Formats: sequence, C-alpha cells, structure tokens
Amino acid sequence: MAKKKNITQEKIVEWYMNSVLTSGKPTSIYSFAQENNFEESDFYKHYSSFENLEKSIFAIFAKETIHLLHKTEAYKEYSSKDKLLSFYFTFFELLTANRSYVLMQFKDIKSDFSKLSVLKKLRSEFVNFIHGITLEKIDFKNDKINDIQDKTIAESYWVQLLMVLKFWIDDESSNFEKTDVFIEKSIKASFDIQQIAPVKSVIDLAKFLWKEKGTSL
Repeated sequence: MAKKKNITQEKIVEWYMNSVLTSGKPTSIYSFAQENNFEESDFYKHYSSFENLEKSIFAIFAKETIHLLHKTEAYKEYSSKDKLLSFYFTFFELLTANRSYVLMQFKDIKSDFSKLSVLKKLRSEFVNFIHGITLEKIDFKNDKINDIQDKTIAESYWVQLLMVLKFWIDDESSNFEKTDVFIEKSIKASFDIQQIAPVKSVIDLAKFLWKEKGTSL
C-alpha cells in the first residue's frame, strides 16, 4: 500500500492523540508512522520527538483559543477582564472536547512532576496573550521595575490558569458548571485586587523607602 503523502502537523496530532487513547503511547516514531501509513521522515518535518509533540498539543489548544477569539468581531472592543474571561471559557471548551487525552497526560504528571514540562509551550502562548491585553498597571517610571511588574503579573495569571486547570480536572459537576463559576470568581478576584487603592499606597511607600535608602536598580 502506498504511503500517505502531504502529512500535516494537524494530522500527526490527531493520529497521536487517537493512538494514545486507544492503545497507549507508541513505542517508537517508526511504529507510529507504520500504524498510520506514512513515512517516518514526514514526522520529523514537524516534530523532533514525541515529547516535543506532546508539548505542542497544549500550545495548540491556546493558539486555537486565541484564533477563535480574534474571529469574533466584538472581541477587540472587550475590556481586558472580558478578554481574559473569553480566553478561559473558550480554552476550557477545547479542553473539554479533548478531556480524555488531557486527563491521561495529567495522570502521568501526578506520578512524575518532571513531566510538567509538557506545559512549557502552553505557558509561553498564555504569557504572550497576557502581555497582549491591556491590564491596569502602575508606571514606576523605572524600566527595570516596570519589567519586573510585567513578569510578576504574567506569572500570577499563569498560576491562576494552573489552579483553574486543576479544578477542572477534579470537577464532577454537570457540564463542568462549577468550573465556570470558579473561573468567574477567580478572574473577578484578581481584577478586584488590582483596583484596591491601599495596595497602590503601599507600593508608593515602598518606592519612597527605596529612594530614601538610595538604592539603585
């Protein structure tokens, strides 16, 4: 039988996820290619290993989420809060459509934390998304401090995404309704914190003390 031609990244991802769910992770790229009737060399045009492929799958979920958001005409007019909410709801809809695969991956992570690296590319996509929406920040008039602030904000939202992901994995409610509530409450809380005036006062005090000590960054 002639080998399949024009092997796309999307087809490799589809075949790999199906293989993992039906018969477990393939023993080798050669056997995986044989199983799906394509040349092994076509796999390497897109991925260097199964590990690299697995990392890309979670990033694909994020990329597709952002693609769908930008297809919505009204999205560009959304507030930063609504943009983030839209990301969460769309992202978890995609995860739900692939829940069996996601749960299998996280089963491995629970037994071997070194496999958390499978989320590395997802983190990059999500952090870029956070940097791309307008979040309220304080201008410290210092590039280094502002850069630290940007990284801290992005990291806090990444941790929040992981918290929601863990909640969704454990959620047994109908249609994952509890996850929807958790998303709304966690996003509201994170934005409310940014609005608290005393926090700005504390930061102003810290800036004053920093200046008085004559410390330079």
